[in-house]
Amino acid sequence: MADAATARPAGALRRLRPSGALAGVVPFFAYTTVFLLIPTLVVVIGAFLDGDNRPTLGNVEGLTQPSVVRGLTQSLILSAVTSVGGAVIGGVLAYAVSTAREGSVTRRFFSSLCGVLAQFGGVALAFAFIASFSAQGLLSVLLGRVGLVTGGGLWLYEWDKGLMLVYLYFQIPLMLIVFLPAVEGLRPQWREATETLGGTTWTYWRRVAAPILFPSFVGATLLLFTNAFSAYSTAKALVPQANPLLPLQIGGALSSEVILGQENLGKAMALAMVVVVALVMTLYAWIDKRASRWMTR
Repeated sequence: MADAATARPAGALRRLRPSGALAGVVPFFAYTTVFLLIPTLVVVIGAFLDGDNRPTLGNVEGLTQPSVVRGLTQSLILSAVTSVGGAVIGGVLAYAVSTAREGSVTRRFFSSLCGVLAQFGGVALAFAFIASFSAQGLLSVLLGRVGLVTGGGLWLYEWDKGLMLVYLYFQIPLMLIVFLPAVEGLRPQWREATETLGGTTWTYWRRVAAPILFPSFVGATLLLFTNAFSAYSTAKALVPQANPLLPLQIGGALSSEVILGQENLGKAMALAMVVVVALVMTLYAWIDKRASRWMTR
């Protein structure tokens, strides 16, 4: 009995001893704490403080200002249009790539290419479009000589024209990368079963493939929405202050480019973005969980 009583605390101590696996995730938790948790707390707390660090709701009430509402509205429209457009085009391309033989040069080429294009953004992407489509851009000059392009390339600096095209540049390949595994999860036996029962290709897509792919498609679209909604550098390099977007307004408030003492209002706008992104990603996680049930059956 004494030996058993002695062994029980020793076993409990061994269970409480940190394992090597726990030590391996410490850098991840440290990175998450420094670059995600602490900035989020700074934004949430600062959104409810005034310039003298006293509690206030004035910053949140400032979100109803016409300029802030306009920036939020334009950001939502930009994100929605580019996410839906990128999802549709990228989804079609994902299906086209999935028809190639597995391991073929075509599939590997397009997968690698989309992996590069999806990460090509920021100021470098904006400069590439300016060098190609601005008033003195290479393609604008060449196409202008044959009368195919007019307007001097000013459309490139408008949020509802040029910026949407630039965003689609990285939204489409990102959709292909995210949606391709779901398309590849369609089993040939499902099409064969449909044809055996007398169904056509349209019947297969309408009654089998589309219901299975729909949750994954919607989830990928939400991911694209979040990606566009939080983009900053590309819009900063292209869009003037006359056409504000919420991320640019936050940057301007934090740097006091327009009015001094607007830092906490910028944090309130950032809090609004956090809320929108949190809602979208929560919906995405729920949809992704439901979609994974089909892919694992």
